Amino acid sequence: MPNENNFLEKALLVQVETTKVRRILNFENSFEEFKDLARSAGANVLGEIKGKQELASPRYFIQKGKLEEIKQEVHKNKISLVIFNHALSPSQERNIERYLKARVLDRTGLILDIFARRAFSHIGKLQVELAQLSHLSTRLIRGWSHLERQKGGIGLRGPGETQLETDRRLIGNRIKALKKKLTKSHNQKSLNRYARKKGKNKIVALVGYTNAGKTTLFNALTGGVEYKADQLFATLDSVTRKNLSPGSRAILFTDTVGFISEIPTELIESFKTTLDDLRSADLLIHLVDVNDPEKELKQKEVIKILKDLNLKDIPQLLVNNKIDNLSAAKQQELEFQNPKDLYVSAEKNIGIDSLKEKIIEQTSNGLFKGWVSVDHRASAIRAKLYEEGCVRDEIGKDTEWHLKLNVGNDFLTESINASELKILFNEEQESFEIGEPGRT
Repeated sequence: MPNENNFLEKALLVQVETTKVRRILNFENSFEEFKDLARSAGANVLGEIKGKQELASPRYFIQKGKLEEIKQEVHKNKISLVIFNHALSPSQERNIERYLKARVLDRTGLILDIFARRAFSHIGKLQVELAQLSHLSTRLIRGWSHLERQKGGIGLRGPGETQLETDRRLIGNRIKALKKKLTKSHNQKSLNRYARKKGKNKIVALVGYTNAGKTTLFNALTGGVEYKADQLFATLDSVTRKNLSPGSRAILFTDTVGFISEIPTELIESFKTTLDDLRSADLLIHLVDVNDPEKELKQKEVIKILKDLNLKDIPQLLVNNKIDNLSAAKQQELEFQNPKDLYVSAEKNIGIDSLKEKIIEQTSNGLFKGWVSVDHRASAIRAKLYEEGCVRDEIGKDTEWHLKLNVGNDFLTESINASELKILFNEEQESFEIGEPGRT
């Protein structure tokens, strides 16, 4: 992971609230998220300018008075980059640059820049480049003085082609090549997903707003050591790892890129391969930062994005993370208000065992906790139960073993059909003394 401080650039942040266009997050929290994005991109934030106006100006997006205020701040602090927390049209971006005589970046460009720095896998790099080129293709004219001159010179005369047209053609060719490579990678990943399904592996994908702690939870569930950081988009490339959770068949956990409000359309279109990892999931763990003051709004935004991606029909498990920062009283209050939700601290490994049990229950048609009997002639199934890690206790009898299990129903049903295994008691229905499990 590169050191973020190696790329610091003097930056001024601008956010203007338009009263007729409502943001998903409130103004202040949206600006705080914007600052985090800028810092994640390596910006040295030297100034902040906020404002309100009724509608966006077609020419500059912001009103002339606010634009002059920005120009003075740029000149005063010798700022080289002005970042807007808005999606600017190519003409607006170009006009503002000419007025300020400084480079301008909008929200989409900022997120694309972060993604470019965080992509490490082959597919991730291809996806980011495709998104960048799709975004750049509408902004080619900016910063070029030669684009409208015809090519000239020996061997270049003839019908002629402007440099702008050449650049657009070259970018178009590169976009076609990238899409071809991504299609090939997409087909390969589709084969991999088919093989996983054929092997009866269950796939559980972690989704949520960026910086909710998905990678930390992923590591806690799988024993992995993926890079994690308290910053936006610390994870960009999807990672899938196998984990034999006690009492279940192999579960494949997938860590995915975090969602964010007003996500650029270029990213949604380009990250088809990554999003297909979600479409093949049997269960989505929707992770929420329980301490976030706007957790409910961000939760709704994630649900909206999942709906837009046609993923709303996949079962979801809502998990509230970072409870180690809550008081015991506050946690009890939340659990009382939302009894179906789960509460964990991935960082402190609190509630992870309960979460694993819930995952097994969701992916194995329920969870069995109780005692079973296994005939001595079926020692292989006893060994298999131990191998699966689902045996909690054992009492030996003359002709059979009595085993206390914590196991998924699917695996238990297979075991019953394939061996001399019988259910004695289900803890959900009846309890008994451990010394007398043989009672019927």
